[in-house]
Amino acid sequence: MNDAKNVFVVGLNDFNRQRLEQLRGAEHYRFHGVIPPGEVYDTEVFSIADMLDEAGASLEAFEGRIDAIAGYMDFPVSTMLPILCERFGTRTTTLASLLKCEHKYWSRSVQREVIPDFIPAFTAFDPFDDEALTRIGEAGLYFPFFVKPIKSSGSRLGFRIDTPEDFYHAIERLRQDIGLIADPFNTVLEHARLPAEIAAVDGGFCMAEAIIGGWQCTVEGYVYQGEVVSYGIVDSLRYPQVLSFFHYRYPSGLPDAIQAKMVELTATVMAHIGYDNAAFNIEYYWDEVQDRIWLLEINTRISQSHCDLFEKVDGVSHQQVTIDLALGQRPDMPTREGDFLVAAKFFYRVFFVDAVVTRVPSEAELAALQAEFPGTLIAPQVVEGQRLSTLPEQDSYSYALAYIWMGADDEAQLLANYENLAARLAFEFDDITG
Repeated sequence: MNDAKNVFVVGLNDFNRQRLEQLRGAEHYRFHGVIPPGEVYDTEVFSIADMLDEAGASLEAFEGRIDAIAGYMDFPVSTMLPILCERFGTRTTTLASLLKCEHKYWSRSVQREVIPDFIPAFTAFDPFDDEALTRIGEAGLYFPFFVKPIKSSGSRLGFRIDTPEDFYHAIERLRQDIGLIADPFNTVLEHARLPAEIAAVDGGFCMAEAIIGGWQCTVEGYVYQGEVVSYGIVDSLRYPQVLSFFHYRYPSGLPDAIQAKMVELTATVMAHIGYDNAAFNIEYYWDEVQDRIWLLEINTRISQSHCDLFEKVDGVSHQQVTIDLALGQRPDMPTREGDFLVAAKFFYRVFFVDAVVTRVPSEAELAALQAEFPGTLIAPQVVEGQRLSTLPEQDSYSYALAYIWMGADDEAQLLANYENLAARLAFEFDDITG
């Protein structure tokens, strides 16, 4: 192993280390963690400057060769990677091209240059501006519309606005919490040369966008030496009547022609952005009634939620893509070599305003359920005594108590197995509100 390649993963935890060690070629790699996982997974407070200093010191102290620096998380990890890779001479896309994806206003602006018919009307606004609602109207956006921060993570601080009351409720929340990401994101922006019109819209701003919807999916892809490759489409299915995700399903059930058009749009926009030598995913909607495709957003990473889905269906986690690219190699990603024909990640949720968890299924109970449904993995997200409102990275409408990955031979069997399992997950609560 003296010639093993040293791969540094920001926020590496035991769960991901086990997956990485099963990748093709992993016997030739040595994986090292950079920044403890708790500092990026289990908190909503990020000091980017301190984290960059910590990561830099850790890498400089390493006595061997640094062959790759990688990560699988959204903010703050995704935005740190170009800065670290440039400093230590490893491969990834440029910071400017990454920000053209992650800075939501800049991203919409560059999308408008090449695929204007596939994005909604949008405008940026300052949530601390008391005239913000008037300015949004002057920009041509009317109820209903959606608001979210210029930089967010997951579905946090995203709101559908149907009335002025909805808007002022959202503004109250945004003013209270937007700094948690705005401040560290602004630290990242300081490392980039921004056009004047983009520099004026910093992390403290928000986006208002016309409502788009339909069948939601994610195109997973990468760019290798300028070639844009899409290797899988995952459907994102929601609970009825709410915005919360029910499950992610792979492969997609979308019509072939719609999938092909999404792949074409993906190649167009990623090439225009100049993104290169890194993984990405793009979320789309297909409005079946109007037969319109909408680009929702671009993420500068693989989706961790999809790792097990690709492993179950294709035979290996698509972490393969990230590691191969970080090492300067064309990704060695198989197709349909897994044990299942379809797979899903389910979100086991409650729709409380708040509550205290008084019981979580025991390890023995979880092991028994996993054994009954081969290939199943259950990952509780709460512990006894925890107040639900302390959970990080939740949407504005519900709490995910557990993530459940399952595989099956068809969609009907998959859903039936999940309903059977979910009915036997014994969570209990006290002090319930909502």
